[in-house]
Amino acid sequence: MKLLHTADWHLGQTFHGQERHAEQRAFLDWLLETLETRRPDALLIAGDVFDVVNPSLRAQALLYDFIVAAHERLPTLDMVLIAGNHDSGNRIELPAPLLARLRTHALGRVHWLDDGRLDAERLLVPLTDASGETRAWCLALPFLRPAEVTGRRGDDDAPVDDYVGGISRVHAALIDAARARRANGQALVAMSHAHLRGAAVSEASERPIVIGGEESIPAALFPEDIAYVALGHLHRAQQVGEARIRYSGSPLPLDFSEVDYPHQVVEVTLDGERLVDLETLGVPRPVAMQRIGPAPLAQVLDELESLDDDPDLPRERWPWLEVRVELDAPAPDLRARIEAALAGKALRLLRLTRRLPQTEHETAPARVDLETLGPRKLFERTWQARWDAPPDDTVLADFDRLCQDVLDGQQDAGELDR
Repeated sequence: MKLLHTADWHLGQTFHGQERHAEQRAFLDWLLETLETRRPDALLIAGDVFDVVNPSLRAQALLYDFIVAAHERLPTLDMVLIAGNHDSGNRIELPAPLLARLRTHALGRVHWLDDGRLDAERLLVPLTDASGETRAWCLALPFLRPAEVTGRRGDDDAPVDDYVGGISRVHAALIDAARARRANGQALVAMSHAHLRGAAVSEASERPIVIGGEESIPAALFPEDIAYVALGHLHRAQQVGEARIRYSGSPLPLDFSEVDYPHQVVEVTLDGERLVDLETLGVPRPVAMQRIGPAPLAQVLDELESLDDDPDLPRERWPWLEVRVELDAPAPDLRARIEAALAGKALRLLRLTRRLPQTEHETAPARVDLETLGPRKLFERTWQARWDAPPDDTVLADFDRLCQDVLDGQQDAGELDR
C-alpha cells in the first residue's frame, strides 16, 4: 500500500503581518492533484495543521474544503490528522464525528481510562487499500503536553513526573496495543508530533515544544517493527538516524531562514509489514522568497536595483523580500532609501534588518536615576554607546520632534477621556 506523509501546514499563518491564504490554497490545490495522480491509500498529516489554537474561519475553511474535495476525488482514501503544539487538540477533534463520514480521523488529545491506563484503542486507525482490506495500522499520537503525561502512575505504581518519561510510557502502551491488534502481514505506522533528539531545527520559526525543560525524545522509542514513523514539528525535511524515521518538513517556508530548505511531501510504499520504498515529492513554491544581504548599504542598493520582477503577477503572488544591511554609521533614512530602490517593482518588502558594528565591551555604567536624567540625555547616552560618537544636531532635533509628538498624543487622549 502507499501512504502520503505531510505535516506543518500552519494554515492561517501571517508572515510579518501579511496573510498567506493564496499560498496555502495553492499548496492544497497541488496536493489534491498529487493525490489524484499518485492515488495513495492514505494521507497522514502529522500536526500543526493550523498556526494558532484559535484559527480564523478562513483558515478552517481551507482545511475542511480540502478534506471534502479529497474525499470526492478519492472516495476510498483514508486521511489521518493529529494536533500539533500550535493546534488546539479540542478544536481538532470537535468535527471528528462529521469527518469520520469522509474517512478522515482527527485525533487531538490522549485519553486515560478510569484505571489509569492509556485509552490506546482510540489512537489506532486502520489503513485500508482500495478493496477495503486493512493493510496497516496507524498509531496516531497527537502532541503530548506535559499536563497530559506527567503526574500519572506507571506500571510500577510510581508517579511519572518527568515529561520525557511520560511520553515514553505513552509510546510503549500504544505500541503494545497496536501489536496486539494487528494481524500477520499488516504494517505498523507511527505518526507523532514531537522533537526527536539529534534532528536539525530551523533557525527562527519553530516554537519550542515545551517551555522550560528537556523536550527532545529518543528515536529508540520507535522499535524495529514500526515500518515507518511519520513525524511533524520540525520544518526541515530530514530522516532521523534511519530512513524509516522521517520528518516530511513544512510544505511552505515559514520564515526567511527556511528559503533554501527542500519543501516536500513523502510517498511511502509498504509491502506487507515492511517499508520497501520512499519517494520525496517537491512542493512548488507559489510565492517566491528572496533574501538580500547581509551586505553594506551600497551593495544592497545595487542588488535591489538589479532585481528582476514580473509586473504581470497579481499582487498576492509578488515575491516576499527580506533585506539585511550592514551599517558602519547611523542611517536614519535607511528604510526610505530601500523603498526608493524598490519603487515600481512587483516585490513585497517584509523585513528590513540592520547589522550594527560591534563595539568594544565596556564596564557597566554607574547606576543613574532615569527620572532626573530625562529622555533626551538617556537617548544621547544610548547613541554614544552604540555608535561611539555623540548624536549630531539633526538627530537630536528629530528626537525632540518625536518626543513632542508623543506628548501631544497623550494630551489629546486625555482630552478625549474627559
